[in-house]
Amino acid sequence: MKTMSTWTAETIAVPVRRAMTASDVDQFAQLLSPDVHWGPRGAQKPPCRNRDQVLAWYSKGPAADATAQVIELTVAGDQLLVGLLVDFDGRRDGSGAGTVAERWQILTIGPDGVRDIRGYEARNDAAADLLESTPSSRDEPKV
Repeated sequence: MKTMSTWTAETIAVPVRRAMTASDVDQFAQLLSPDVHWGPRGAQKPPCRNRDQVLAWYSKGPAADATAQVIELTVAGDQLLVGLLVDFDGRRDGSGAGTVAERWQILTIGPDGVRDIRGYEARNDAAADLLESTPSSRDEPKV
């Protein structure tokens, strides 16, 4: 595992995939910057403003018996576009029937790990934001 001072989008992509696929909060914690933010695009005060708050939010998935499969992971400059297929097993609503939904995230990477996470329900919205925030001096993302 890399030390916290050496992360790039390229070096963190595989560990992010492993942690998210395994729903391993402890493994994911090692990839987060201490001052990571999570929230919707444009949030003046994101709901999560540090590692502990992000981990508390991520812990809700496994605690609710939700699992995620990474269906896409694209590196674009200092960002990752992550596509997740989230399987809710139905225990939350008592129906017993599972619900599967796609969720998308853009993770911005700094030298000490993931420093920003933005969540999306639609890939098109996430890809558009990724393209907007990727300067032309960076490689064009494959989206």
